[in-house]
Amino acid sequence: MSKLTNKSTSLSRAKINWNHLKSSLLLKYALSYILIFLIPLTGVTIFVYENAVTGLRSEIEQSNVNQLNQVKMTIDDRMRELQEIASKIAYDEQLTPYMVRDPYFGWEAIRQLSTYKANSSILEDLFLYFHDDSTIYSSRGLTNVDVLFSQTYQFNQVSKEDLLHDLNEAKGPIMRPAEQVNVNYRKESMLTLLVPIMPNDPFPYGTVVYLMKESKLTGVMDSILNNFSGSSYIFDQDGKMLTANNHGASMPQGDLAILSALQPGIHSLTLNGEKQSVVAVLSQENGWTYVAAMPSHQFFSRVVHIQTLILLVFSIVVLTGIAAAMLLAKRQYHPIKDLMEFAKQKSKSTALDSAKISNEWDWIKQTIHDYNARIDIQVPYVRNQCLLLLLKHGKPDDPEIEQLVLDAGLELPQGQGYYFSVILAWNASNTGENSRQERQQMQEMLHELELPDLHSRVYGIEFSPAEQFAFMVSLVPAESVPLQEQIEQIVESIKLMIMENSQLLPSLGVGTPYENLAELNQSFIEAATALEFRLAGGNGHVTYFEHLAELSSPDTETFWISKKSLLKLEQSLKQGNAIVARQMISSIILDMKNESLSVSLLRCFCYDLLNALLRAASEMGMHSVIQHISALATFDTLEETEQKLNRLAEQICDQVERNTETEQHSLMDDIVAYVDQQYADYTLSLEHIALKYAISTSYLSRSFKEKTGLNFSQYISRCRMDEVMRLLLSTDAPLKDIIEQVGYLDTPNFIRKFKKETGLTPGQYRKLNAPEVLHVE
Repeated sequence: MSKLTNKSTSLSRAKINWNHLKSSLLLKYALSYILIFLIPLTGVTIFVYENAVTGLRSEIEQSNVNQLNQVKMTIDDRMRELQEIASKIAYDEQLTPYMVRDPYFGWEAIRQLSTYKANSSILEDLFLYFHDDSTIYSSRGLTNVDVLFSQTYQFNQVSKEDLLHDLNEAKGPIMRPAEQVNVNYRKESMLTLLVPIMPNDPFPYGTVVYLMKESKLTGVMDSILNNFSGSSYIFDQDGKMLTANNHGASMPQGDLAILSALQPGIHSLTLNGEKQSVVAVLSQENGWTYVAAMPSHQFFSRVVHIQTLILLVFSIVVLTGIAAAMLLAKRQYHPIKDLMEFAKQKSKSTALDSAKISNEWDWIKQTIHDYNARIDIQVPYVRNQCLLLLLKHGKPDDPEIEQLVLDAGLELPQGQGYYFSVILAWNASNTGENSRQERQQMQEMLHELELPDLHSRVYGIEFSPAEQFAFMVSLVPAESVPLQEQIEQIVESIKLMIMENSQLLPSLGVGTPYENLAELNQSFIEAATALEFRLAGGNGHVTYFEHLAELSSPDTETFWISKKSLLKLEQSLKQGNAIVARQMISSIILDMKNESLSVSLLRCFCYDLLNALLRAASEMGMHSVIQHISALATFDTLEETEQKLNRLAEQICDQVERNTETEQHSLMDDIVAYVDQQYADYTLSLEHIALKYAISTSYLSRSFKEKTGLNFSQYISRCRMDEVMRLLLSTDAPLKDIIEQVGYLDTPNFIRKFKKETGLTPGQYRKLNAPEVLHVE
């Protein structure tokens, strides 16, 4: 069973790896990395190879130049020796015409010629000839000239007469090219050098004749040009080829003419249909040109070992690079794969299975497009929730919600402007289906409104009390119009718009403008306070909170608590807004401190303030507060009074929240159910839930703990921990995937929490508690 399981696991992993490789995006990444390193590597390899070949070629050519210079110097030395021998013969007293012809001294002359011949290693024979003489002398004796050149040495390319002419008329050294000579009925390739004597004399009296085998000179060239696989040539000062040493096919005459005309140096030529590297050196001694030609392909045969080494290194680097490219591509692809898996968990889309989706990026693009479409649908809802939050609780200190408010367009750029609230109430006598439809149309029309002439925007939302609609108005002050006049123009424009498009007569309450959007909740409380006085003006009346002060102006100049402040305090309590209530209590107490009042008058004011809170408590059904009135009415200082009033305001606001919760069908049950469903969302926060359900974070935090026995973060952590334990015991998924699935992004931190909670690491917990089947690998 274990073997079958192992086999199944291996096949499953192989299938996963194959599916991984089938990803076109992964293959594109791998191919991109391979090309990124392969193209420069190929270029560098070619560059190194070409440099190696070029360097080796330059080295070989320079070596050929050096060796050819040695050939030139060696042959020049040999030719110089022959010149010196001719000079010695010319000045030798035993070799004068008289001594040579003398019967007695003639044999001494013959022996002397033998001595001179022995002084040169390249000489085949040496002859001494005196002009217009029929006899020629050598180391072997004397002989007739006709007999010598017709029987002993028969030249195939030059006649006897031409030779005799050169012997008698030569004024300077003459070197005849190598040619075939019949020597005693055998053929030899020989060179002939004629040197007149006396040397450099304008009237020579004889000629020294040197005969040299061509193999002597080519042998010198071969011994110096060691391992040379090309051809070498010697050309005289007139461009005639004296000798050639061919290793391969002979050169055509046209190519030989090109070689004879070369300047000293290294040349690249095409000779006999083949590219050749040609080296030429010039002798300053006699004007001869020494040439060595080597086929270019022979350079490459000498770099076979370098080529093999470079190819081997290139292959190893390519294989290593491909492996590294696959690894890098896989690592690059891994975040995309994780993103896709995360998106799949959050979406039911099957776009990846569609034939229209070519790769993962297209799938992600399509998924983001779908999310954007869904977000666009939810934008009005998000804006309404943000607007409701601002009206009820002000702007929270949460960067994410602040960004939501900014994205919804509710805040003016750079905070340059004012914000105030307007509450609209319809006439209660207007009932019926037609009236409801008109109200619905008005609400849709006033949902978002721009008044460019008045530099303002209006955002409306249906408010929870029946027949009421709340507005947030943002405006940029006009330089030529007072702020209050501009506000009145905006409110009048809203009122006229309603009256022009319906038969309804609305009543409007207008709050005070504030520069900070965070204080919009105070303007909302003020608008609600102003709206309560609509009966005094009748239907279609507009009441400004600022004008309420006129209703409570005392007849005397003595200090009295502002009726406007008390109304705003009572309204904040009715709305359950503890923040504004505390601010109003603190403001009223501060005004009392700043006045020089008697103790009895201060007590009266404190009782009046307490009565305002008690009236609000009574309206909320908090009749039990009356039982503690003696404790509330007992105070010695204004600070103590403020503390007691603040506690009572907190209790009243909490009661308002509880009443709201009851009216909304057990709100906390819904919130807990929502958290149970969304706890794996790592963006879930107390502020977002408060925004979603339009309640304050403080009330949510207190009520959530009362409901669950844990604070919000503890409850989320408990849900995630329980789910991790369940998945560890019921699946064989990797720990990292499980942790990400439940909403944790920091794996090491979670492992520490898990060990602190259970005393075991996740791996140990799974090993000790998981069913046996999960232990089989």
